[in-house]
Parts: sequence; structure tokens; C-alpha cells
Amino acid sequence: MMIKPSRESRGSTGGGPPVSLRENQWQRILGANDATDFTFVVEDDSHRLVAFARGRRHDGGVPGYQGELNKIYVLRRVHRHGIGRALVRLVADRFLSQGVTSMLLFGDARNPSNGFYEHLGAVRLLSPEGEFNGGYGWPNLRELV
Repeated sequence: MMIKPSRESRGSTGGGPPVSLRENQWQRILGANDATDFTFVVEDDSHRLVAFARGRRHDGGVPGYQGELNKIYVLRRVHRHGIGRALVRLVADRFLSQGVTSMLLFGDARNPSNGFYEHLGAVRLLSPEGEFNGGYGWPNLRELV
């Protein structure tokens, strides 16, 4: 399977890794066929990728959380259409079907999307010093779905 970025997102890695590296990473992830590591993809009517969300088991680094919303991305042109909310709930529902009842995500504390997570009931995860570094958690996924 070849993952190709849409024309809208090609090359716009924001100073991050090159598209070729991301393609290789996603080919490995999607080709692994691991039920505990899953990805939902949303295409528009022209079959172009507009959004995705990836869930996987949490490594235990933050006690009390079993699942991780590892990646979520929605193209700006389809923001406020309910796609992000549907993806988060799909990930939560998949986790619940696997017996995973809590989920977290690690993001950027300055990300404008943080309000979205809070609107969906996520709680801020604070460091031992009480600082917010961009982590959010849903301690009870049943409340989300």
C-alpha cells in the first residue's frame, strides 16, 4: 500500500520529517496488521485523504491509562464538520471493544486544538510540578462514547 499526501498537504511538513520518511513510517504501521494498533482514515468524495486517527496501546508511562490516541489530523478545510469528534469516538469505541477503558494523547501545550480535546471531556495531565505540557486523558472512555 502506498500512502501519498494530497496536493493540499504535499511538502507541508512544517519543518518536520520529509514526506518520504512519513510514507515509510505509515507503510510500516499500516502493514503490521496488529489489532492493538489501528488507524481510521477519512476520504473526501474525490478519494483524497482529509483526516485520520491512530490508536495504540499505551506503554504505561502514565499510570492509569491503557490506550493512546497516538495521532489525529483533520485538514483545516473540513474542520467543524464533526470529523474530528467522530474519529476520537471511533478510536474510543475500538479501545472499549478491546477492553481498554482509558485513553490519553500527547500534544503541544500551545496547540489551538487543545480546546477541542477539552470540549470532548479530556482532562489536562499535569507534571509532578503541576505544569501542563500538552497531555490529555480520558480516564473513562464510556463517558466519551
